[in-house]
Amino acid sequence: MAVRLSLTPRHPLLPTTSPIPPRATRFRRFAVQNSVSGSDESRKLVLEVKEKLEREHSSLPLGRNGRDDEEMILWFLKDRKYSVEDAVAKLTKAINWRQEFGVDELTENSVKGMAETGKAFVHEFLDVNLRPVLIVVASKHLPAVHDPVEDEKLCVFYVEKALSKLPPGKEEILGIIDLRGFSIENADLKFLTFLFDVFYSYYPKRLGQVLFVEAPSVFRPLWQLTKPLLKSYASLARFCSVDTVRKEYFTEATLPAIFRN
Repeated sequence: MAVRLSLTPRHPLLPTTSPIPPRATRFRRFAVQNSVSGSDESRKLVLEVKEKLEREHSSLPLGRNGRDDEEMILWFLKDRKYSVEDAVAKLTKAINWRQEFGVDELTENSVKGMAETGKAFVHEFLDVNLRPVLIVVASKHLPAVHDPVEDEKLCVFYVEKALSKLPPGKEEILGIIDLRGFSIENADLKFLTFLFDVFYSYYPKRLGQVLFVEAPSVFRPLWQLTKPLLKSYASLARFCSVDTVRKEYFTEATLPAIFRN
């Protein structure tokens, strides 16, 4: 039987040596916080979206991440500036994608083979802004060797895992792409575009920032090709050094091991 994401706390989000009080990591539903989320108006809009989805897209699944999931509906309403029509369109696409991609069937076991490459992982601790951290080690990404479908599954699994670690009141995660040792054999325009498209279409406004760490000159042409495709998401990218990661994003106790040396 496949082993799904555990609901049992395993690691502290922050160590006792951190200036921020520790709390247990819990895989849970994504918190949706907004100043108008409890208002009568937003409630009416959520119900309007639900009714519209039921009338026009009754074949969509129900339940968590389905057409009647009010937290998901509210999040997409916020993303679409509370336009019911736009939210319905984007939600329909997202729910269909989740079903076709098999997001809810992804497990630790189902992505184990690709995860063992070490090309990506969700960091044990949050950053200084209390954001879950998804780290990609670009030098271990080999598009000519690895199955692109399995790469995409690993990506989505880790996005889900990172989002499940959001503390109450927090909405975004931090992505870090370690480009040390990056060479032309690691270049993958298609996958980079897929990654940003996933966040734009299916996890809108969940990606707070992406750090490109120690980008070599060979990476720059790839970025120039990708940047126009990302549109506004390109503004989330920051090119920085390992030293910047150490000083601005983590404490000594929470710094990822790969950035300690």
